[in-house]
Amino acid sequence: MAAFAMPTVEFAPALTRHVACPKQQVRADTLGAALEAAFRAAPALQGYVLDEQGAVRKHVAVFLNGDMLPRDTALARAVAAEDRVMVIQALTGG
Repeated sequence: MAAFAMPTVEFAPALTRHVACPKQQVRADTLGAALEAAFRAAPALQGYVLDEQGAVRKHVAVFLNGDMLPRDTALARAVAAEDRVMVIQALTGG
């Protein structure tokens, strides 16, 4: 059986004001699996973060250890026990 890391996943206040979800350590080997595990604590949050195809929404940014990840490859990124995932609502101007 494969060993899983326990990265920390946190959602920014702009998201948790809609659906409460505390910072948590989750059991996962990829960032996508880490988010999936975090959504178990707050299933309604998934719709704010992922679109209908399961991809990161256009106005959401995912950071791994402070580095913003490209939306199209973020979910496949491997995670380690000491990793910190932060999900925020990205702001766009106009």
